[in-house]
Amino acid sequence: MSNQRTHYVTTTDGVTLGATVHGQGPPLVLVHGMLGDGDLDWRGVLGHLTGRFTCHLPSWRGRGLSGDHPDLGFGRMVDDILAYVDSVEDPAGVVGWSFGANLALVAATQSEAMPSVAAIGPVAMGLADEQGQATFGEAVGRTAELAGQGDLTAAARTIASLPFDDEEIAVAEDAGYFEATGRYIPDLLGLLQQWKDYQGPTIDDPAILAAISVPVVVLPADSVPFHRTSALHVADHIPNARIREIPGAGHAAPLSHPEGLAEALNEIFQPAQNPL
Repeated sequence: MSNQRTHYVTTTDGVTLGATVHGQGPPLVLVHGMLGDGDLDWRGVLGHLTGRFTCHLPSWRGRGLSGDHPDLGFGRMVDDILAYVDSVEDPAGVVGWSFGANLALVAATQSEAMPSVAAIGPVAMGLADEQGQATFGEAVGRTAELAGQGDLTAAARTIASLPFDDEEIAVAEDAGYFEATGRYIPDLLGLLQQWKDYQGPTIDDPAILAAISVPVVVLPADSVPFHRTSALHVADHIPNARIREIPGAGHAAPLSHPEGLAEALNEIFQPAQNPL
């Protein structure tokens, strides 16, 4: 039984962040990726974790149970993660997926409330070469075009084709993931525009990663070479970071390999929060 309930916190700029909460045990805060929300991105993993952990599934502002606000800047979103983690009664391990991993890692440089962080497929966009940057821009442009035509499902599939390989696209399609996340595409496009102008700390900067003092485990993706390069960059520059592979899993591990991912998270967080 998941024993589902809700948890809310109000940010310094007055946004109510909401989360569904499931399970019993030491707390984990799971930060979703750019396409979805807390419930959509973690639903496959959840059943494998709630017997050991209290799983908090907050959604970014403008999504899920959280309120809207025009400020979707990267720095503001980091502050949101910090506010939510600080609101949890006990020190909470933090799990981040994709750009959610980026937020969690930068938040870890500013918080003493995180005993450890698991970063699933962090994305260091500054490492992309000229062709990679152009491919990203083209995908965002096509996503905006499809959104303008009202085809939000196709728009979600298009932007997901950057980190997902064909097999992962098929898994997500079969699960109805793009249809479910399409409603967030307008929000995503606004967020990307604001993040493009952001000048603060990011995981591209080795000095930012070097400032992380909490234990970090990086779970790289095997599907797209650039994303594996990003993950290894993160692991190389965080003091004492560890790498945990999930055999056969790519960037879409929470969707395609939920049991393997949950097994990895159990290994990562159980010893840290319940030492022998």
